[in-house]
Amino acid sequence: MVSDTANTTRMTGAEAIVASLEALGVTDVFGMPGGAILPTYDPLLASTSIRHILVRHEQGAGHAAEGYALATGKVGCAIVTSGPGATNVLTALGDACMDSVPIVVISGQVGASLIGSDAFQEADIVGASMPLAKHSFLVTDPREIPARLTEAFHIAKTGRPGPVLVDITRSAQVEEFEYIWPAPMDLPGYQPAFEPIPRQIERAAEEIARAQAPVFYVGGGLVRARAEKELRELVALSDAAVVTTLPARGAFPDSDPHNLKMPGMHGTVPAVGALQRADLVVALGARFDDRVTGKLDSFAPRARIVHVDIDAAEMSKNRYADVAVVADLKPALAALNAALPEAYERLGKPDLSGWWRYLNRLRETYPLGWVEPTDGFMAPQEVLSKLSSIAGPEAIYVTGVGQHQMWAAQFIEFEEPSHFISSCGLGTMGYCIPAAMGAQVGAPDKVVWAVDGDGSFQMTNQELATCSINRIPIKVALINNSVLGMVRQWQTLFYGERYSNTTLNPTEGEQIPNFEMLAKAYGLEARTVRRAEDVEDAIKWAMSINDRPVLLDFRVSKDALVWPMVAAGVPNDDIRYARDIAPDWEVED
Repeated sequence: MVSDTANTTRMTGAEAIVASLEALGVTDVFGMPGGAILPTYDPLLASTSIRHILVRHEQGAGHAAEGYALATGKVGCAIVTSGPGATNVLTALGDACMDSVPIVVISGQVGASLIGSDAFQEADIVGASMPLAKHSFLVTDPREIPARLTEAFHIAKTGRPGPVLVDITRSAQVEEFEYIWPAPMDLPGYQPAFEPIPRQIERAAEEIARAQAPVFYVGGGLVRARAEKELRELVALSDAAVVTTLPARGAFPDSDPHNLKMPGMHGTVPAVGALQRADLVVALGARFDDRVTGKLDSFAPRARIVHVDIDAAEMSKNRYADVAVVADLKPALAALNAALPEAYERLGKPDLSGWWRYLNRLRETYPLGWVEPTDGFMAPQEVLSKLSSIAGPEAIYVTGVGQHQMWAAQFIEFEEPSHFISSCGLGTMGYCIPAAMGAQVGAPDKVVWAVDGDGSFQMTNQELATCSINRIPIKVALINNSVLGMVRQWQTLFYGERYSNTTLNPTEGEQIPNFEMLAKAYGLEARTVRRAEDVEDAIKWAMSINDRPVLLDFRVSKDALVWPMVAAGVPNDDIRYARDIAPDWEVED
């Protein structure tokens, strides 16, 4: 039903797209024009409230929208054309879907009469995107544009967030109609949970009150719900241990002694050990993925499970939930905080001192560290540790995918949510530079560090041109080991050091391309850093430049490995603290 206060104006579908985005509060979009979306770019030029940033590749537009969404909590927006323009953004849609990132991608499509004719630059992007997006729309009638865009933004940001595609035919863009705003929104089958069921909250509180070895397993869903304040209160009430997954780094302060940091394949020994020996695991916006659980049937073998998540489909999907709370994390944790004191009063508060003696022994015995390289190159862990100490937790850190991603999660200290941005579920190399660009646009008052590897960097570094032209002052810390490091690590450990196609530079010491020269060609300030004693000065130099992007090429050892490590498909109990070193899991009485 249309509001009594609705305004009616005659305009084209293209004008309606721009007007609807303005009315929805969109201030920044990332995109690239092409034939099928060209009608929309004409009125977009006249918009005084929307900043359009012209990317160099449509995948970059999608990742930039992701970075923007994660840094701001708003819905990110990208605009692309039909055919290859739309297919190029599919990776970003899949990435956003896996990590529950709210973005809306508007794609142009060939004219409605041409659909199905194999017209020039035609692709069934709605069909292609269905397994990769939260929802996909095809719009052939201009009168549908205001409603579909309103629904798209609503779907993207509510419930479990995710990407929505709106594919709009060229014919719908050029046709005139009576534009009405506010637009009617009709989503009768879309009713995401929000408030928790009180009895389930009571049961969850009772489980915590009975537990002798509890762990809060915190996932990215808590960050999306912006429930960090409620989590801190819950930890203070319960004295339970906390582990934060890769997308949840910063959801709970690293400085708090309850935080055992990251669990899983490259998690800390205390975090992995806590989950394996817990008698209660409270999963908060987490999905029991394979990178955390290791061999699933051996994960947390004696633990009861309380699972709190907005997505009912995640309940008992991988691990049976003894108590399932389907709700938004923020009201759910607020309710749990209110219920827990009464549960303690009725059941008694458990003595967790023995549990904490055990966890602290693991923490003291197996701290994160590294072995100094012997090949004359720097230790990447030292570089990132110095970056953390100089840039501090106030900075936003965006990573690519590979060894550098794990080292960043391990050695950078985080105190607040949304300060660690990475491709976690899909593991998309090439994510870093465009996502950092989007984060910087969304948070212009923050220092944004793009921590990338030389392999990942070479997939999307063309967006440095976008950054330079638009004065988007990201700072790039290139962890350059001249190899595809994570793949090479597996070749080192499991393939007899047979390095099949993981060496990026053909000759030892030769660098192709020269990243410092490449960066300068893109208009950046840049330095190459080869010695550990120069790292601090280089970072401080980069921190002093705030009117343009800057790149530091850190030459690090190709032989550096990410430890600890749980090999794929093996129990978490088989974690290795370092090569051939396994933790002592003996439990104190």
